[in-house]
Amino acid sequence: MNLRIMEKEDLPLIAEWANNPDFGGEYEPLEQISRKEVEKWYDNLGSEEKWFIIEKKDGGKIGQIFHAPRGPHFLIGYRLLPSERNKGYCTEAVRIIVDYLFLSKDIVRIQADANPRNIASQRVLEKAGFKKEGLIRKDVYVRGEWKDGILYSILRDEWKEPKILPKTTS
Repeated sequence: MNLRIMEKEDLPLIAEWANNPDFGGEYEPLEQISRKEVEKWYDNLGSEEKWFIIEKKDGGKIGQIFHAPRGPHFLIGYRLLPSERNKGYCTEAVRIIVDYLFLSKDIVRIQADANPRNIASQRVLEKAGFKKEGLIRKDVYVRGEWKDGILYSILRDEWKEPKILPKTTS
């Protein structure tokens, strides 16, 4: 598995994924977005918000993961094609992002949230070292109703050292 920064050339695929209700699955809001709207979104990304394409070793694009600042900490989120779920790709991608953020940013916390019924997403976070913090009531509007979320975080003290990326020696 490989992560690479999302490029402008990826925007048609991002628009396709955004408009596919199966890509987000039953736990994510439905989207309808034009390629022009995706391009505008891309052009307005903040300098610290980064989106990555998750690729298999053969170069096949199977999902996306992002990190974005939220005050003094960072938020991460991810999605995979349904056919590529439950194969360890998301867990590996989350571990890489966690290593990267703790090695490159002076932060003490990274957080993510998951739908309480999305057991697979919760497992990804827990395998990557995240701890469940609590319920976020009426967190996201999904398919006609407000749904709760579960807040997860990993603290620098809990992370301790890279899990995926190699440590550098001085």
